[in-house]
Amino acid sequence: MSAATTATRAPAPARALTAAGTLAGTRTLIGFALRRDRVRLPVWVLALFLTTLSIAGNYRTLYAGPEDRASVAATMDSPAGLAMTGPRHYLDAYGFGAMTGHQMLGFMAVLVALMSILTVTRHTRDEEETNRAELVRSTVVGRHAQLAAALSVAVLADLVLALLLAVGLAAMGLGAGGSLLYGASHAAVGIVFASVAAVTAQITAHTRGASGTALAVVGLAYVLRAAGDAGGADALSWLSPIGWVQRTYVYVDDRWWPLLLCLALAVLCAGAGFVLSTRRDVGAGLRASRAGRPVASGALTRPLGFALRLHRSMLAGFGAGVFLMGAMYGSILGRADDMLKDIDQIQEALRRTGGATTAESFASMVMVVLAVVASVYAVTAALRPLAEENAGRAEPLLATGLSRTRWAGSHLAVSLAGGTFLLLLAGLGIGVAGAASAGDSGLVLSLTGAALAYAPALWVTTGVAAVLFGRLPRAAQAAWAVPVYAFVAGYLGPLLRFPGWTRNVSPFGHVPQLPSAEMSWTPLAVLTLVAAALILLGLEGFRRRDLRTT
Repeated sequence: MSAATTATRAPAPARALTAAGTLAGTRTLIGFALRRDRVRLPVWVLALFLTTLSIAGNYRTLYAGPEDRASVAATMDSPAGLAMTGPRHYLDAYGFGAMTGHQMLGFMAVLVALMSILTVTRHTRDEEETNRAELVRSTVVGRHAQLAAALSVAVLADLVLALLLAVGLAAMGLGAGGSLLYGASHAAVGIVFASVAAVTAQITAHTRGASGTALAVVGLAYVLRAAGDAGGADALSWLSPIGWVQRTYVYVDDRWWPLLLCLALAVLCAGAGFVLSTRRDVGAGLRASRAGRPVASGALTRPLGFALRLHRSMLAGFGAGVFLMGAMYGSILGRADDMLKDIDQIQEALRRTGGATTAESFASMVMVVLAVVASVYAVTAALRPLAEENAGRAEPLLATGLSRTRWAGSHLAVSLAGGTFLLLLAGLGIGVAGAASAGDSGLVLSLTGAALAYAPALWVTTGVAAVLFGRLPRAAQAAWAVPVYAFVAGYLGPLLRFPGWTRNVSPFGHVPQLPSAEMSWTPLAVLTLVAAALILLGLEGFRRRDLRTT
């Protein structure tokens, strides 16, 4: 060995010390992240856990007899039914456990993936975007410590959820082995997409881009799984981590080995994330920002045009999502009679919506789901001014001649108009697909109008976010309670037989359930006035309070 090689190659202990140094401070950062998420993560985990137990327990009431479960299995044995649920093999022995795995595992996997992605991007890319990461790294913290801590917190949340699900479902009598596999499947898919977020966090310099790219991967995984199950093309489903966990055939075959694929992909993506993090500067992304025009357009010189530019990517993503979701619901309207005729509880819930045809009543019942998704965008857009304020980008703008009311009002206007636009797309999606499946062209207009009827309730949701932003910025995240409660009370409430007053607490509960019910303009007018009052109250509060700069 040459002297030059000996001089440049560090001894093995030194290399080990260097490797350990890249993770210095990881334990401290994990504790700090858990301190910051002491409310957020428990709410996520408990919500997913309780939702699973509630729906799984309700199956025993909805489908008490073997003939009821056989009827549901027969109606699910269609391309549309399999696309919405999972692989057909579950239908061969459709007990309560198989029903839980078939109908819930794919849906819950998306929510667990969302929790994991948001956790990782919050503690990595968001820290860099707000310049806190640079301050932290100026102390005794290794270059990989922040990403390692974020992944550790996400994995911990996934494992806690898995343990709760295993214990809870086993206590319901679904079988200890199957319940343990069911919980482990949730943890596996959550860990996979946490690792995917570790990669996307290195690509772009913005939190929204990192989260959006990771969520696009989740959407692709779900579409591949749905296409494979609906078309009988297992090769497509095997390209998706969601397809992998569903092919554990929990409570049917209890196969553990597909989870090894999740583990391998997670290790691969996490390793790639660590390697890619060394190829960029702190605060930057691997993908260089696209050079803008030499001269800004006239729209960007005005508050509304600038706000629309900031929101356009997210609006486009939500638009594609709600249209496809509406089309998916609409594709089964033609078979709604056959699918739901033997389920007494659902028939009772449908009768409460107005007593029209089953297709119209079912469309009325699921319309609230589309409206809630649109309201998620509305809350996100309405709270964007707070993110701009906390990041210090609002203060330079407001130091000019731009008034606070015009600046915040522009974001609220995009929230109102964008949310209404999403309702229009959702209505068109379910209307066009429903007209094709039911052979009734009139459904296009009626279902589009039914979706737009939820606009005043969506505006109230924006108003609540505006009040919290303007007057109680520290509690602004409480605005998410409105769409969450609307989904629980408006969609699950009729199925789980919640008292009628629980629906009326939500603004969405006062919307006429078109097209099965008669149109009533009075509640819509009242909701519009309430929304206007809330927005004005929020803007006035923002005009008077001090800016938050961190």
